[in-house]
Amino acid sequence: MKRRTLILSGLAGTGALLVGWSMLPARSRLGTAEMLMPSQGEVALNGWIKIAQDGSILMAMPRSEMGQGIHTALPMLVAEELDVPLDQVRIVQAGLDSIYGNVAMFVASLPFHPKQDGSGLVKTSEWMTGKLARELGVVVTGGSSSVADAWGSVRIAAATARAQLAQAASKKLGVPVDQLVFHGGKISTSQGAGGGKSVNFAALASDAAAIKVGDVKLKEAKAFKLIGQAAPRTDVPAKVTGTAQFGMDVRLPGMVYAAVKLCPMLGGAAGSFDSTAALKIKGVERIVQLPALGGGTAGLAVVGTSTWHARQGAAAIEVQWQQRSLGALDSAKIEKELAAIATQGGGFAFHSRGDADAAEKAASRTVDALYSAPYLAHATMEPMNCTAQLAGGKLTLWVPTQVPKMARDMAAKAAGMSSDDVTVNVTQLGGGFGRRLEVDFILQAVQVAKFTDGRPVQLMYSREEDMTHDVYRPAHAALLRASIDANGRIASLRIQSAGDAITPRWFERALPLLAGPVDAPDKTTAEGLFDLPYDFAHQHMSHSATKMGVPVGYWRSVGHSHNAFFSEGFIDELAYATQTDPLAFRRQHLSGEHAKRHLAVLDLAASKAGWSSKPAVGHARGIALHESFNSVVAMVVEVSMQGNEPRVHKVTCAVDCGQVINPGIVAQQIEGSVVFALSAALWGKIDIEGGIVKQQNYPQYRMLKLAETPQVETHLVPSTQAPTGIGEPGVPPLAPALANAMFALTGKRARSLPLMQA
Repeated sequence: MKRRTLILSGLAGTGALLVGWSMLPARSRLGTAEMLMPSQGEVALNGWIKIAQDGSILMAMPRSEMGQGIHTALPMLVAEELDVPLDQVRIVQAGLDSIYGNVAMFVASLPFHPKQDGSGLVKTSEWMTGKLARELGVVVTGGSSSVADAWGSVRIAAATARAQLAQAASKKLGVPVDQLVFHGGKISTSQGAGGGKSVNFAALASDAAAIKVGDVKLKEAKAFKLIGQAAPRTDVPAKVTGTAQFGMDVRLPGMVYAAVKLCPMLGGAAGSFDSTAALKIKGVERIVQLPALGGGTAGLAVVGTSTWHARQGAAAIEVQWQQRSLGALDSAKIEKELAAIATQGGGFAFHSRGDADAAEKAASRTVDALYSAPYLAHATMEPMNCTAQLAGGKLTLWVPTQVPKMARDMAAKAAGMSSDDVTVNVTQLGGGFGRRLEVDFILQAVQVAKFTDGRPVQLMYSREEDMTHDVYRPAHAALLRASIDANGRIASLRIQSAGDAITPRWFERALPLLAGPVDAPDKTTAEGLFDLPYDFAHQHMSHSATKMGVPVGYWRSVGHSHNAFFSEGFIDELAYATQTDPLAFRRQHLSGEHAKRHLAVLDLAASKAGWSSKPAVGHARGIALHESFNSVVAMVVEVSMQGNEPRVHKVTCAVDCGQVINPGIVAQQIEGSVVFALSAALWGKIDIEGGIVKQQNYPQYRMLKLAETPQVETHLVPSTQAPTGIGEPGVPPLAPALANAMFALTGKRARSLPLMQA
């Protein structure tokens, strides 16, 4: 704790300059009208809101749409504050100014235990981190933070626009502001004032833009008309009609195409190669060597007149591949090494309370279990791709990315130009899950664009290249130990985990000049272990960060994705060890103010699943509870065995994600999380032998089929708190709930993922 306090508070001790900076008010995120370049007839009121010529609202959208519904949720905030129908709010891509940076994601990354909430250290650290995040303005979509971040900034921008419009209408209609009514893009005088006159937003926009307003009051929850309602997704029609533009849909005049042929050995390189046969293929134009930029693997790119021609050329090249200098990577050896490190203990203590050593010595007995999880690929439906055009001293990108500002800056560096000369057009993402927080494929496209004579080039991975050159969810192992006293109660809980830290490796790849090698304790390694809600008197949670050499990256729900399996699987073991019902055991160890959310969610899931009743013959249920991204989710999984495989029939979910913006989207995200997590829990695994990833396509990396998909019920706990995450919190509890159900059914405890071992 002392070491972490030093790390977190060190920022405040760097001198008088920083102290003075910290005393200044936080930078406003309202922005100015100049940040939103208006087209003909449009008028910008601030950095987020424009009024179109027809009176509709144009909102700056700084977050990437990858199926999570953010292009619907954020406009709902605007529509609510301005009292217009959702279909009157349209989005335009935001610029890369600091006001669009994601502050909430960085504040949520602080490694504090929930019981520290409200302490001086936490408040100070959150203030400093939020202030720094505002200054840096990192435009990023991730960490289930988009709505949480917009809850303040976007609503304030819309409320400010409302105040400007109201004052302009007051002057135009000759009545006080408090007698004006907003409805459907118009402002009218209230009953009995001025004869019921009205004026639309378009007629007021120019006057409103010249009005400066101070602090504004946001609409209270009791007045919400749209927030909390299941409004239709605005991105669905374009996807149904095929007009939505994903990265691989980009088509430009004179465009050529590039296919990659990367070194099959992770960390390896291309030696000599023979391109004679490839260049003889009609439609193949040239071969470009690709260095290992942005953490990517070195190799070659083949440019052709179509993707098919480029891939034919890539297949025809003969390359002498070179293994990495440190030797070939082997996942089986890595998994054994991680288990040994976790068993040895040590590492950085993320949380310690009481005296776990003394409790273990005084215990009547202890329960030990070693858990493990493998490497996983993102396996997005749309493979990595980027279209780049380098012409006239300017670089233009069309790319499905979660980090447009970082993409711009790193692309500029790769092209040897100023960031001001780079334009990034963000398309829709055919799946992200953290993979598109990377820039490797973007830098490869820039490298190829240098050789296409000003023509745009679309670089796209094949499914095989995508699967075998990912940044993988790291393999982890954890030894969990609990001591039981003479009265049969849990006296202590100790967790020792081991595995690669993601954040330092990501900084090295994505921000090498800013960060360099940084190996400070990374919250993602221990989240879901050190911050458990259970009130065991003596606790000690530590993690040993490793560097195994496999490229690792953020994967949906990050450390929670495997740590929930470890912790909630072991909690189930403790329930059985103390001969207690798994639901009752969890309830017994949830106390205090912070645990009220957990109890409410747990009870709701159990009630809706009929936990107190017996399941059908041949069926069993398992339960799990987990908090991640400030949301609490409980799941009850009902399962039977069909042959040698489990058949999941129903998943009952209860969720507390704060104020719900759109319950339909919440349900969709939970349903998608269940399917995503079931695939990983049952079959997900990346094996590496001789440095080569063995799984190359979906037949070797099995996904849940429609006929295998269970019934999913989502129940929401009402809340007036600010919104929290939902895109990722539905993933972590699925694997332990399923494993616990399988134990209840078969009596066999699974402690390693995937549950269906080859």
